[in-house]
Amino acid sequence: MPDNDGGDKGRFTNQGDGNIPADKIIFKPIGFVNSPFQDSRYIPSQPLIANDTEGSIDILPEYAAGLEGLEGFSHIYVIYHNHRPGRPSLKVKPFMATKQFGIFATRAPCRPNPIGLSIVELLRIEGTTLHVRGVDILDGSAVIDIKAYSETFDKVIEPRCGWQDEVAGKE
Repeated sequence: MPDNDGGDKGRFTNQGDGNIPADKIIFKPIGFVNSPFQDSRYIPSQPLIANDTEGSIDILPEYAAGLEGLEGFSHIYVIYHNHRPGRPSLKVKPFMATKQFGIFATRAPCRPNPIGLSIVELLRIEGTTLHVRGVDILDGSAVIDIKAYSETFDKVIEPRCGWQDEVAGKE
């Protein structure tokens, strides 16, 4: 891995140009989400609740070539900037939980870095617009990346889900 001038081995120091400090990461949006959710208070707390909600993602023209081959996939990961996440907190009380947990053990949006991750159904692609279902993302959110979902590579067999298993009565 690159080494910065301070000898801090193992930390990235730039995004290719050598001028970005080690404590900065810069992303450029590849597109923007269109969804019925104008207010973060009304976004379903879990993606399964939004499974019938349709929306779209407008990909910027300079990234159009990156869509080639995506039409053959039924689902995609949408990685986005949560531009109105609320105040960051390291401890939260999740929906249905009886106590607080560390933010990294939850799916809560008020994270130290407001990055969101959703899996949505890809209905169709029209030009640079992806029509999707199951969208649980605030309207206008900047899309950082899209990745095709692969059951072969992304499916976890018999996962442990910590406190969520307890809430669901699995333990």
